[in-house]
Amino acid sequence: MTRLLFVLILISLLTNACGPQGSPLQSPVSPAGAGPYYPLPLTETPTAPAATPFSVLPLPGTPTPGSLPTPTLPAVNTAGPMLVLQSSGGETLNIIAARANVSVAEIISDSILPAPNSLLPPGLLLLLPNRLPANLSPALQILPDAEVVYSPTATGFNAQDYVTQQNGYLRTYREYLASKAWQSGAQMLQSVAEDNSVNPRLLLALLEYQSGWVRGQPLDFVQNDYPMGNISFQQRGYFQQLVWAASQLSVGYYGWRSGKLTEISFPDGSTLRLNPKLNAGSVALMYLFAKLYDRPLWENALQRFAPLYAEMFGDPWERADALGPLLPAGLAQPPLELPFEPGAIWSFSGGPHSAWEHEGALAALDFAPASASGGCVPSDAWVAAPADGVVVRTGEGVLILDLDGDGNEQTGWNLLFLHLSDKDKPAVGSRLRKDDRLGHPSCTGGVATGTHLHLVRKFNGEWALAEGPLGFNLGGWQAVDGEEPYKGLLVNGSQSIEACPCGSYETRISRLPSP
Repeated sequence: MTRLLFVLILISLLTNACGPQGSPLQSPVSPAGAGPYYPLPLTETPTAPAATPFSVLPLPGTPTPGSLPTPTLPAVNTAGPMLVLQSSGGETLNIIAARANVSVAEIISDSILPAPNSLLPPGLLLLLPNRLPANLSPALQILPDAEVVYSPTATGFNAQDYVTQQNGYLRTYREYLASKAWQSGAQMLQSVAEDNSVNPRLLLALLEYQSGWVRGQPLDFVQNDYPMGNISFQQRGYFQQLVWAASQLSVGYYGWRSGKLTEISFPDGSTLRLNPKLNAGSVALMYLFAKLYDRPLWENALQRFAPLYAEMFGDPWERADALGPLLPAGLAQPPLELPFEPGAIWSFSGGPHSAWEHEGALAALDFAPASASGGCVPSDAWVAAPADGVVVRTGEGVLILDLDGDGNEQTGWNLLFLHLSDKDKPAVGSRLRKDDRLGHPSCTGGVATGTHLHLVRKFNGEWALAEGPLGFNLGGWQAVDGEEPYKGLLVNGSQSIEACPCGSYETRISRLPSP
């Protein structure tokens, strides 16, 4: 098919598009019933700030004179026989086919298409049958992907400085965390952003939209106890609310990125198919808001959040455009070795599973050293650097190795090591070569029932899914998703190892000694 003919077909389809499809409004419902009582974490009530003018956003759906403008949701067309899409970074033909409910063979383009699991170049025009239902979400681009993950667009942004300048409730808020003593609101937000690789600007904007904590004061005890809007005793309190929000954003973002998430569910049980023209960042927000609101309030949140975000932090699309594609065409994982020393025998104990929280990107692999006993026992085994890099961050059980060596965790390829003991761990700023020692596996940091290492990759702040176009490859061992998290495979030619925390003979994996 020539490009001219392809363009003429596109023009014909676009000019014959139908008008918007209506969707009946549903009555809002109350949040899910409360579970067993959990006491609030120990907090300090912030002192009242100096009398300075500020405005507090009302709860979503509350009409207020002079509130943020409410743009109109874009029309959704589902009547045409064909669907026109334009690829964006991080997509493959397999993923697009899953989102649109078609086969890869039915997707055509004026360009030669790559293999089904290869990254598509951004901006590629695609034509495919329209099998989308009438009950379809709007094709609303709320935020670019780079403003949802902790990407290069957040480089130089200081959450503490921003919170201090706003002079709101969050400015003097503190909470006691069992392992970290008293922490300020900004410190906790920064920690959750780093751990989950979620943009701190986004967490601040959500906090402001839901409860007014950043620029004003909470209006009632609900906004005080549940500042992200999730009214559940298990997530009661500021820190737990941040963790919950970051986790939900990750589920939406990486579910869409992988092609496995194609619809969202509302608290009343209704569902909505996601428009294949959406980007991962917008789906992350749609997924989060669908956990909080039924359809009318959900639609209201979609309309009002982007103007608030731009009001707080400037134009996010301008920052994203300056960065370029978050996952550029031609991106590939650099060569990586298994994360232990040559000749050592370890066990493939789990994966792929979530990168940080219990849900989210299936990006992590677990390895356990040989041991005569199970559980959290000290180990003298060494974790080794899979590639050259510089240590850019350490914490409780955590080490981040920056592979491009620029000292910035938000740019390029980075590796997260979790459950490293404090003993023998290199300091921030250390420049390491492949196979240099990083420390010993343990149960330190996060949740662990046995001594092991948790390893994850990310690029430009986005967790790299273990299976897919950027598949996790360690010395020729390729990760494959299992039927459920933790129960996947490592495949190397005709060899295959199934993950199991049992430490059985079948899970053993080793590197050949260096020549």
